[in-house]
Amino acid sequence: MELEPGREGEGTGGSSPRRSPPPSATRGIPMNDKTVSVVGLGDMGTALADALLAAGHRVTVWNRTAARAEPLVARGASRAETAADAIVASQLVVICLLDYDSVSQVLVPHTDVLAGRTLVNLTNGTPGQAREMAAWAADHGADYLDGGIMAVPPMIATPEAFVLYSGPSGTFETWQPVLDAFGESRYLGDDAGAAALQDLALLAGMYGVIAGSLHALALVRSTGGSTREFAPLLSKWLQGVVTWPLAAAEQIDAGDYGEDVVSNLGMQTAGFANHFIAAEEQGISAELLLPVYQLMQRRVADGRGHEDIVGVIELLKR
Repeated sequence: MELEPGREGEGTGGSSPRRSPPPSATRGIPMNDKTVSVVGLGDMGTALADALLAAGHRVTVWNRTAARAEPLVARGASRAETAADAIVASQLVVICLLDYDSVSQVLVPHTDVLAGRTLVNLTNGTPGQAREMAAWAADHGADYLDGGIMAVPPMIATPEAFVLYSGPSGTFETWQPVLDAFGESRYLGDDAGAAALQDLALLAGMYGVIAGSLHALALVRSTGGSTREFAPLLSKWLQGVVTWPLAAAEQIDAGDYGEDVVSNLGMQTAGFANHFIAAEEQGISAELLLPVYQLMQRRVADGRGHEDIVGVIELLKR
């Protein structure tokens, strides 16, 4: 991602004159920590702003489509006319947009008002993008935390929600009491890319479960069976799988995939072929399962059939 200048887009009221941060926002003279700005009011950004309002914060909001702010304004938020106004309004600026290009388009035209602010970017992205954004923010005098929200909007501010953060520890400690309004705050260290990396890692695990579950439901539906009746059994089965990463991580860190193997890779690979035969019989595609099967076959061909399936991870190295 390159941080190139871009338009603010609709709802900004056109271009605005550049301005300097007010004295109360300069580094070392903190503004009221009850004042927070939220930039980006999609479903998630709106949920974040709502959580801050519920926690008693004075919230300033901005969105390219200005109408998105109206329900929040009705609940007590202040509407900023431009992104620059939102940045100036608070020392803590929470950003939740579609992608890092969108973040760039919003922030780059307003580098003159960033000094002394803390940017908390909760936009989904990659570790490299997060590190680049952190360096860019530092060049313009802003502190920066990157974050990964492990929740859907209705979960925000509930015990089930947690948010990953990475960046300077002092910055996180300063703002954690505010950030805790979103859910449990988990700090991962100074590397700005750490939150994005673990965010994507968790999502990868989730999508793997979704892929397998979709295949399972397609297989049941192919017989005219009720997926609604089958789903509780599938859910019960998957409950037994949720602890699998704990044991797998022990093997991976030890680099030993051949000790205490209960079901070896060779046997599992032979049985895995039945998924494709059954899919052909039932007239469905098994393409969601194909990548893992191909890796299993390669590992067996490498003479590792006696090991645990966890050893397939070695084929993912580049």
